[in-house]
Amino acid sequence: MNKILFSLITLLTSNALMAQQMAEAPHLVVSIAIDQLRGDYLQYFNATFGEKGFKRLMNEGLCYKQVEFGFPNINESSALATIYTGTYPFYHGIGSETRYEVDQQREVSIVADKNYMGNYTSDKFSPLVLLCSTLGDELKIATDGQSNVFAVAPNADEAILSAGRYANAAFWLDNYNGKWATTTYYKDIPWFVDRFNNYEAIGNFSDKSWSQMYSSYRGFPYYKNVNAINYKFSKSDLEYFVKIKQTPIINEQITSLASRFIESGTLGAHTLPDLLMLTYYAGDYKMGKAHSDYGYEVQDIYARLDRELEHLFEAIDRKVGLKNTIIVVTSTGYYEYSPQTSDTYKPFGEFYFNRCTALLNMFLMATYGQANWVAGSANNQIYLNRKLIEEKQVNYSEMLAKAADFVAQFSGVQDVTTLGDWMVDHSGNSAFFRRGMNKKYSGDLFIELQPGWKVVKENTNSRTIYEKNTAIVAPLFFLGENIKKGQVTRKVKATEIAPTMSYILRIRPPNGTQETPLQEFIIP
Repeated sequence: MNKILFSLITLLTSNALMAQQMAEAPHLVVSIAIDQLRGDYLQYFNATFGEKGFKRLMNEGLCYKQVEFGFPNINESSALATIYTGTYPFYHGIGSETRYEVDQQREVSIVADKNYMGNYTSDKFSPLVLLCSTLGDELKIATDGQSNVFAVAPNADEAILSAGRYANAAFWLDNYNGKWATTTYYKDIPWFVDRFNNYEAIGNFSDKSWSQMYSSYRGFPYYKNVNAINYKFSKSDLEYFVKIKQTPIINEQITSLASRFIESGTLGAHTLPDLLMLTYYAGDYKMGKAHSDYGYEVQDIYARLDRELEHLFEAIDRKVGLKNTIIVVTSTGYYEYSPQTSDTYKPFGEFYFNRCTALLNMFLMATYGQANWVAGSANNQIYLNRKLIEEKQVNYSEMLAKAADFVAQFSGVQDVTTLGDWMVDHSGNSAFFRRGMNKKYSGDLFIELQPGWKVVKENTNSRTIYEKNTAIVAPLFFLGENIKKGQVTRKVKATEIAPTMSYILRIRPPNGTQETPLQEFIIP
């Protein structure tokens, strides 16, 4: 009886202490999204990790084993927008890395915006495509703009969608000059970013190389005759910086630039909390001639990323102090498979979207008359020419149904869902699908292919995509002096991350959020 009473007193005292500690917002929140991070790979490659990177998160932090994103066809853009808005693409508008402009009949970056010029880039981008506020937006509102909010990521969509509308700035590595770029939409470029671009950015060097950190890796012990990593990158290659973004080199750059924000005193040195959002890369290197999902490349990427996390944590400890900082690390919840193919191991089939749209247009012309009824396709979606349909006074619902029936007959097509299907039906599997779509940016038909089929886009430089339904183990970590360490095995939602960070920061959650904070942070 005395033991039970003592345990209850200890628990209540612990909870009261944590409640008192959590009542004070941290000086700095560092939110790290690791693109394509896999929890199973953290286990497989554990022997290559030191004690102060991934293992520090696992041993000293609060670890959630599995995060579910709750919508189909997750990608870097939709995942990051979901993490930082706390809601689904149905509300925040970001379903993919690109969007299709029907009037211009072209596919553009999801963050493309011709109204804003670039700094250190010729690309024109802004966050105005976001239809909901982000965590950073709400922090800016709560502190009347006094908190600092910055984002650093390999790509523009990752940085901008993490940062949101009211951030000081978002930075990414430009694909053409190798400098850390931003958009004139943001007004705050710290002096040390200019200095970094002048002396330390990849664009200042004539070439780079990548060799493996360890002589061999055993994360995939059944795979034999693995080629040693020995890549040399030259600026004469038009894809030089694109390739760099699939190697550990990009992660080294992100840590170096992020450390400048911390060491300069820009972040974590004020009474009001600051927010730094970083995106690292943990996918495989897909540009090698002998590429395989089971080679040394991804294992070396994880081993070196572990070192980068260690360096980042040390910089935070040194300048701000972990007692004043909360670190959040999560995965983007997907993994791009691109298996090595041969005469023996081939894709289950190839689906040509351009041919599909051309044949669909011919079918609709035979039914409704000579006209360009199909505007184009992007992201497994087909866009009909709604303006023409209205001008010709054609029954849109009827055409949509006929088009879906026609496309459903193609080899490799598992299912075809129409705009009307996901806009009206909110139940069952349709609810899952609906969360990943948005009426402003999504197409009229969505094509689901059978697993194992290869998506081929003719006359474009788009990367090869293999259709898959495989879920990955996507972990989530919280690390801070006042956060009780432990492991949580129940599945949690990606949409719970933003309200939890809002709770930690003592601000209201983003305006599209419908979830409450994770229960481990709510002290009764």
